[in-house]
Amino acid sequence: MPKNKKPVPRKPAAAAEPDTDALAQALADLALEVAEGEDSDPELAAAREQELLVDIRKALRKKRDEVLYGAIELARFTDPEACRLLRAHIGEQSATLHLRREDEPELEIDAFLIPLFVRSTGGLVAEETFADDAAYEELANSFVAAELDSPRAKVALVRHAYDLAEADHIGYSALQELLREAAASLTSKKPVAAPLLEASIRGWTGERFAPDETAMELRFLFGFSLKRADDPFYAVPKDEIDADVYFADRMRRYRAWTERVAPLVRRCLAADPDSISVDFLYQDLFHGAKEQGVSELAMLGTLAEINRLLAGKELAADRVRAVVAPLDAGEHIELRVNLYALDGGPPWGGTAKPVDLAADLGAEVDELCDALGSIGIDDVSTADGFDDQGHPEGAQPYPPG
Repeated sequence: MPKNKKPVPRKPAAAAEPDTDALAQALADLALEVAEGEDSDPELAAAREQELLVDIRKALRKKRDEVLYGAIELARFTDPEACRLLRAHIGEQSATLHLRREDEPELEIDAFLIPLFVRSTGGLVAEETFADDAAYEELANSFVAAELDSPRAKVALVRHAYDLAEADHIGYSALQELLREAAASLTSKKPVAAPLLEASIRGWTGERFAPDETAMELRFLFGFSLKRADDPFYAVPKDEIDADVYFADRMRRYRAWTERVAPLVRRCLAADPDSISVDFLYQDLFHGAKEQGVSELAMLGTLAEINRLLAGKELAADRVRAVVAPLDAGEHIELRVNLYALDGGPPWGGTAKPVDLAADLGAEVDELCDALGSIGIDDVSTADGFDDQGHPEGAQPYPPG
């Protein structure tokens, strides 16, 4: 009679992964706890913030971008401050990668962007960009030479000016993969293929301009910075005053760098460098710099529309009064600018600038009012809203007295 075989132990069933919606909601809830607890219970908020960072890194490792974007969207309609906090943490974690190898110091690699506004006649020509080898090499080496990065850091600059569509195509997890690829290249003594980076250069898809048309285009310089994680060059002082000095000094060096490299950037972007002009926004981690570029692009569009309205009326900027007020536009907020004659009456023109629901509304109002002043409109007020005839309600002079 055959002996019964010993039963094979059953493998424990793998725990089911929470679904995307549940994970996104959990991240949004954690961000809200952190935002609400920063004033009432800073110690608990700090602990919750560490939990939040761990969960973000886990989602990045598993390439769960739908969780990260979903959490931001949920937070956008829940609490603006929590959304800003969550988006900032996700952006920072996705643009930073730590490399730990046995018996070697820990390394950190960051992905950065530098937004550029390029003005030309007829627009940039893609085939002309980065044809000047010497200009590109000097530009790539300038980050360390100008002390934007540590003397011990390795900086790689991609030989391409990304347009907004190309930058938008690089999601959170895709950026982490690019960081790994760049780190492999920067730590290797031999040339290393970079297929992901090559694939990220998809080609410009934006507006085309007539040969005699004045063009203003947003482009991004994209680079990577590899350094020791404990490099004191990047250590921000804990004392608030010392930290302010640290960042002010960094800004001073950055402004000096932009003046020094502007001719190099023009040589990299056009066969005739003197035919274009370039304005720099501040260098930042990938997603923060992209948001900065998009925000400035929207502001420039708003100012261009106001200048067009003034030109249509043949009015100088100092001959009108502008009033700024927020309006509910459903999926977003609008900052409405109405223009009035100095002696009163109904508005004769205006425009609106869309604002994200999660934006700091006070900061957005300040920025728009300051921008109106920059184009010569001296009489600027803020209001709670406008009545049916367009007259401001609760108007106050800007800046407040």
